[in-house]
Amino acid sequence: MMAGTVRTITQSRAEPVTPVTAGTAREPAFEKVVIVTRKTELESLVERFSTVGQARFYLEQAGQTFEPIAAQHQVYHQALDQIRRTVPKGMKHQVIERALVPQYAFQPTDLIITVGPDGLVVNVAKYAGLQPILAVNPDPRVIDGVLLPFSLQQLGGALQNALTGAGRITPVTLANARLNDGQHLLAFNDLFIGASSHVSARYHLRQGEQHEQHSSSGVIVTTGAGSTGWLQSVYAGAAGIITALGGTVHWPENRGRLPWDTDHLVYTVREPFPSKTSQTRMVFGLITRDQPLVIDSHMALNGVIFSDGIEQDYLQFNAGATVTIGLAPQKARLLVP
Repeated sequence: MMAGTVRTITQSRAEPVTPVTAGTAREPAFEKVVIVTRKTELESLVERFSTVGQARFYLEQAGQTFEPIAAQHQVYHQALDQIRRTVPKGMKHQVIERALVPQYAFQPTDLIITVGPDGLVVNVAKYAGLQPILAVNPDPRVIDGVLLPFSLQQLGGALQNALTGAGRITPVTLANARLNDGQHLLAFNDLFIGASSHVSARYHLRQGEQHEQHSSSGVIVTTGAGSTGWLQSVYAGAAGIITALGGTVHWPENRGRLPWDTDHLVYTVREPFPSKTSQTRMVFGLITRDQPLVIDSHMALNGVIFSDGIEQDYLQFNAGATVTIGLAPQKARLLVP
């Protein structure tokens, strides 16, 4: 299953940082810097094999080279040390690992710095609320960094601007899946609603006055930020089929790539199956604040909703569950140069 990774994105217009807390001109807009990290490959290997030596032995026995993994680990932690030194003296800062983000309560006076690949920004943005995120690329040699506008060399100035309210923010629309039991899940790029295995997903789809029964490989809901990832694969497949059947493809504006702050979502149905009990008219459309998408699960087991290609970040979606898909009330806020 292809994840909704971010590649080239059409950014929305940036806006100035608006300090969350009031105060005098000499007071900082924020009181603490929260630095979010992710485990390096070496750290994950040590968790698995207990020691660096055993990790090295395992990889070398498998014919793989250990040195690049060790070098990337060293570069990452050197970057992390530099970021910690850049935080102004006397200002509180805290380092937390990505796995702890869902349980961490970000405060209105926190400024968030992410240190890692684009996926780390995606993961943190869903839990950051209104707090701005300053995303740093710790190793441009190996990280593309589409969502990482700041290098280590730019960090000092960017951090100073953010702390004084002089930085610029670009808002990012999030998708929200809310179950009838009150549980909800946000997505930066995509939501997937379907079955956790390769069996058909069975559900009832509703939007406004339209409704129908479906048997398919699931529903994808995409944000503006995700419109250059999974959705492009859907468009490419549909365009290839239309062309092969002798039709003409009429691409949407900008080939379907949307600004980050677009106030609608796009839904697509994967491999809809027409039968005596399932229809295929509602297979593509827009979700707006006034027109959410409502899905009733008819799956006895293994129904899931997961976000951003992370199958561990999911809600169960079995028979009796109803999910309403719409725009999240808040937007993610990313600092930009």
